[in-house]
Amino acid sequence: MLRVIKTEEKTAKQMMIIRLAAFVLALAAGGLFILALGVNPLKVYGTILSGAFRSKMAVQATIKVMIPMLVAALGVTLAFKMKFWNIGGEGQIIMGAVFATYFALYHADWPFFILFPVMLIAGIVGGGLWALIPALCKVRFGTNETLFTLMLNYIALYLVAYLQEGPWRDPAANGFPKIPSFAASATLPKVLGVQMGWIVALVLTVIVFVYMRYTKHGYEISVVGQSQATAAYAGMNVSRIVLRTMFLSGAVAGICGMLQVSGSDKTLTTGVAGGIGFTAIIIAWLAQLNPFGSLVVAFLFAILEKGSSVVQSDFGLSTDCADVLQGIILFFVLGCEFFIRYRFVRDNARKAAAVKGGEG
Repeated sequence: MLRVIKTEEKTAKQMMIIRLAAFVLALAAGGLFILALGVNPLKVYGTILSGAFRSKMAVQATIKVMIPMLVAALGVTLAFKMKFWNIGGEGQIIMGAVFATYFALYHADWPFFILFPVMLIAGIVGGGLWALIPALCKVRFGTNETLFTLMLNYIALYLVAYLQEGPWRDPAANGFPKIPSFAASATLPKVLGVQMGWIVALVLTVIVFVYMRYTKHGYEISVVGQSQATAAYAGMNVSRIVLRTMFLSGAVAGICGMLQVSGSDKTLTTGVAGGIGFTAIIIAWLAQLNPFGSLVVAFLFAILEKGSSVVQSDFGLSTDCADVLQGIILFFVLGCEFFIRYRFVRDNARKAAAVKGGEG
């Protein structure tokens, strides 16, 4: 007997109050979950914060966790702004890592100042081309991009498994399926105690923000996202915009893969993406597809993830608790976005019809 209707536009203050209330409710619901495990939620929340900042090394580890989440979120933001549901961040990260790894393995004799930009470009090309596949099929054949990009994740993953078992297998690993570790010339140096990927991530944040907000291409992305029919009526080449934007979306994800293999893992493994592509989707949505918002949300998620590892050692809780808490936060935040735009009302017409039918 209820139906959903669109509400009048709310002020910025009203939206802020609703979102703050949603965050408080998320913490309360998360606290109930922790309490059900027999642990004091206030102590757990306090440990999460202190665990992420209790020492210089802990802060560096938190930043290291944040880097791939932020870069991947920037990638999916470009596609989502166009309402192209790119769920293939994982595969694009992996392919960027694969392309970059080729140069790390076979051109390790190059100096770093040459090898680094080559690996960066390779990551861009690898991720971008992988994202172009579903974009081309969407434009030419009208395929479902959500399913297509999702399936490509597994193809990319098994490609890495094949490389581990076959062409790139480390002969010095005594039969263990492993790709050789990178030479020093193919690994990113540390800046302020953290691999320099954090600098790349910050630069990308500014670039993506400027691109989306102040360029013609960014304007076209917004128009296509609002209505492809309107974009076509305005003379925009929708197919070209979709292909270009998806290449850029995959390219940014490919940079994430390159930073992972050269900055964190120092080699290529099947865990190079490690769920980052899916976490990036949550971050991008919570940030309202704003690059600087993604920076803040990614940092908060990094605190939660790093602090949860300390919670595991101090309270004996699984690190999976962090995923549960992320899910609870996402549920409440997305719920608040619904109530910002819509509300429930009684369907009096249906009720009257039901009463009339009963009388008949």
